Amino acid sequence: MDIARRTFLGGSAAVAGVAAAFPAFGQASAAATAASNFGPEDGIAMLARNENPYGPASSALAAAAEAAGKGCYYSDRGLRTLSEMIAERHSVSPSQVVLGAGSTEILSAIAISWGRDGAILCPGLFWDTTVQYGERQGAQAIRVPLAGDMNVDMAAMEAAFGDNVSLVQICNPNNPTGMLVDAAALRQLAARVTPSATLLVDEAYNELADDPAGNTVVDLVREGHDVIVCRTFSKIYGMAGMRVGYAITSEENAQRIRGYMMSFGGNTCGLAAAIASYNDTGFLDASRAAILEGREMILDAAARSGLTALPSQTNFVYVEVPDADAVQAAMQERGILIRPAYGQWTQYSRVSTGKLEDVARYAAALPEIIDGLGAA
Repeated sequence: MDIARRTFLGGSAAVAGVAAAFPAFGQASAAATAASNFGPEDGIAMLARNENPYGPASSALAAAAEAAGKGCYYSDRGLRTLSEMIAERHSVSPSQVVLGAGSTEILSAIAISWGRDGAILCPGLFWDTTVQYGERQGAQAIRVPLAGDMNVDMAAMEAAFGDNVSLVQICNPNNPTGMLVDAAALRQLAARVTPSATLLVDEAYNELADDPAGNTVVDLVREGHDVIVCRTFSKIYGMAGMRVGYAITSEENAQRIRGYMMSFGGNTCGLAAAIASYNDTGFLDASRAAILEGREMILDAAARSGLTALPSQTNFVYVEVPDADAVQAAMQERGILIRPAYGQWTQYSRVSTGKLEDVARYAAALPEIIDGLGAA
């Protein structure tokens, strides 16, 4: 008993000594300084990056704060828990779920792996950053021009498919156009290509579509087709900076993707936030309502300016303008950040739905800017 007591007291002293060795000098000021590095600067309306500025959810923030105190530990159990939650929702096995640092890490791994087996067939305009990454590693991309209405030309995609193609990649809804791919045409493409190649559908904005269930192809994964669906917590969940994304596919494809991913373990705080908010329907419904309201404000501003906008099913709008770069520069002078032109599409300007007060600034400025360009 005496030995145990002395051991306990000695241990307590050691713990106190360790605590004293890590004093909390300047905690509040250091935290404030660190946090100031993230998000737009004061007075800037951030409408360029398809973020949900109303997130993360309060449930996510509470979980992340709690998990931060355990940030010294690797996140194996968190990875398993989130995989199981995603698998349960979509009626697949947890082994069919791949988690990554946003869907970007997963899409990049796919581009490298499948790019070594053949060409990547994709639309001429979509979020192709990860395909470009694959090209830098030696992959070949075959880009199919969009249809006349700026949608993905599914008939042309089918016509371009051949034995040299290992991966067909679609973003649905598409970025930057914001338009949905026709559901029947997408399934027809899947039937055409999956006997000999893999169909990859990036569904980053699926939750913002009018009919998310009717526009996903996760059911094709359940049916055993060679399909990969990618999703992310970066958009409607408001966790772009916390880097959590996932893929749903066959066990064979999942294992193959993991073999090309770079990270070890996961982001403890990001995983905790994702687990806590995955089924937070209150936050998701409120976010969707705010995003749709902002989208309508952008569409209305475009109409009042005499402009045409593509029909969007996302948290951004592709507006036809006289000169996208000129509009972007004029907005930036007013502290409003939107995207410049995408490559050859110099007459389309992508505007994201940020905070409603920031969208209101864009809506007020757009008619003035367009009038000014016309006068010039």
